[in-house]
Amino acid sequence: MPSNDNPPAVRPAFVLHEHHKPRHHFDLRLEENGVLRSWAVPRGMPREPGENRLAVAVPDHDLDHLDYHDANKSIADTGWWEEHNRTDKRILFTLHGRAETVRYALIQTSRDWLVHRTVEQP
Repeated sequence: MPSNDNPPAVRPAFVLHEHHKPRHHFDLRLEENGVLRSWAVPRGMPREPGENRLAVAVPDHDLDHLDYHDANKSIADTGWWEEHNRTDKRILFTLHGRAETVRYALIQTSRDWLVHRTVEQP
């Protein structure tokens, strides 16, 4: 009987934090290269296909933020993410979360980023 010595593929994690104070906003954090790449999303993730929201790049966070929460910060969703395509100014990916599975694109503009909910869904 053949043995299966290969470990399961490691899926990179994500977390969507909701900050309640001092100014309500969300933080999207994607695990990559041992850190959480992070964007502040003031109005929350887009809910409708084709919708865009401002996403401001913020400093990377340590992986211990994956399950961090306190009185002012809660976890809105968490799970793993899957990258489909990447260029210098665009990341197409799917979030496989507890709440839902949704495909997004992060698009870099001249100043900030936009998070776009794609029309094509997984």
